[in-house]
Amino acid sequence: MNRKLKRVLLNWKIILLMLFLIGSIASLYVRGLTFGIDISGGVAIIAQTEQPVSSKTMELVVDSLQKRLNTFGLRDISVEGQGNSIVVVKVANVTSGEEANQLKQVIESQGVFFMEFNGVVFGTGKDITYVGPYEIKPDNSWAVPFRISKAAAERFAKLARGKAGWPVDMFLDPPINSILVVPKDVFATMNGTAFNLGIPEAPPLAVRIEKALNITTIAYSNQSATDLKKLAGDRTLILVGTPRELYTQLREMGINAKYIPRDENVDTVTFVKKILGLYGPYSLGEGLANGVPQTDVQITGHAANKVEAEQEAKTVYTVLKSGSLPVKLKVISMEFISPKLGQDFKKQALYAGLAALIAVLLIVYFHYRNWKIAIPVASTSLFEVIIILGTAALIRWNLDLPSIAGIIAAIGTGVDQQVVITDELLGGGGSRKIARRAGTLRRIGRAFFIIFASASTTIAAMSFLLVYFVGTLKGFAVTTIIGVLIGIFITRPAYAEIAKYLIGEG
Repeated sequence: MNRKLKRVLLNWKIILLMLFLIGSIASLYVRGLTFGIDISGGVAIIAQTEQPVSSKTMELVVDSLQKRLNTFGLRDISVEGQGNSIVVVKVANVTSGEEANQLKQVIESQGVFFMEFNGVVFGTGKDITYVGPYEIKPDNSWAVPFRISKAAAERFAKLARGKAGWPVDMFLDPPINSILVVPKDVFATMNGTAFNLGIPEAPPLAVRIEKALNITTIAYSNQSATDLKKLAGDRTLILVGTPRELYTQLREMGINAKYIPRDENVDTVTFVKKILGLYGPYSLGEGLANGVPQTDVQITGHAANKVEAEQEAKTVYTVLKSGSLPVKLKVISMEFISPKLGQDFKKQALYAGLAALIAVLLIVYFHYRNWKIAIPVASTSLFEVIIILGTAALIRWNLDLPSIAGIIAAIGTGVDQQVVITDELLGGGGSRKIARRAGTLRRIGRAFFIIFASASTTIAAMSFLLVYFVGTLKGFAVTTIIGVLIGIFITRPAYAEIAKYLIGEG
């Protein structure tokens, strides 16, 4: 290996490219890619508000729906507001009409909010008369003030007297009047002290919800459909993490049953909260345990850092405001996308990407008549695609068709910028070594001035799409911005070093 090549390979820009490339391959291997419904299949539901709403109200509607739909135990739920009246809900891996109709019912319902203490519902969404802005304190503690009705305050005062520190539960759209059939570990968690906040005399969560909401929890131990049918009565059977065939048999028997798959990616406590629509429990403060009715109350908490405190406070704020949606929604269309069709889309996108890379290789070769230039240009584009995909895997960005189109567009933009660098290098001359090196630096500087100017305008345009168009154009904007940033900070500088060596200007 000659000294010149060794110097190029040890250049920090080349090393940075290699590190990002290796990291991206590792990210793709460990985390894998996630795809939107137009590739993985699912349902897209479009709903319309009964009247136009403000941007703040639309944000509240979106947050509320996201939290409601999360109680289904489904993954890859996307809720987006468009304009002042349209809400688009996309749920991957939903292909049956029955599941889609359940989602439709949740979207069109106003929602039900319950406040429960010691197995008694002392208030609902109708009892919350005001929710104030949340506060984040310097020590990362937070508080959400709100006001409840006089009747709710009186009920709560009687229940809470002398019970400081006891758990206060809040529920959004809980499965009332139902029987939960859950795995044994979930049953043990719900009947243990995990939701008692260190108060051993407080009843377990399973006891509280049965008394307050008529939700009975039983452990699944290979019961047959006939056995469960006898237990159901007029209540809904909700099968959580049980064999799906059991759910199918119950439906064939005419039993009102629902199925929630076990989410292995979250811990048991978080999973229980999702299936119950539970927020909290929150510890009852000393000031509310004196038996005196108080209409102005607050929920407080503490987080490890300011970001987590903001997230927790905003969640509580949204739930308190979401006792009922601020505006009624009506579903105006539902569109199913077959997983088979999505697989075809994925293959077509792969073929399009490979065709784009081959086209780049051939066009650059015919332009320069030099494989020493064409191959590095095409290879750099390939590296850029791998890094974009690795970044998408790392942040769990759902790739949809517009996102893939953005990646292909990034290939074209990257090639344009590499051509600018190559032309600047080829346009130089000079007989003396120092003069030639100074000329190379000037030409590279001119090339990168053009590249940064082009990148700035592209990012500005894509940012506009990202902020004002949250539909299918969002994926295109995100991947394009990621591609441009990777290009100007990682792949373009590395290509410039390689090009200087190959063209003989290094």
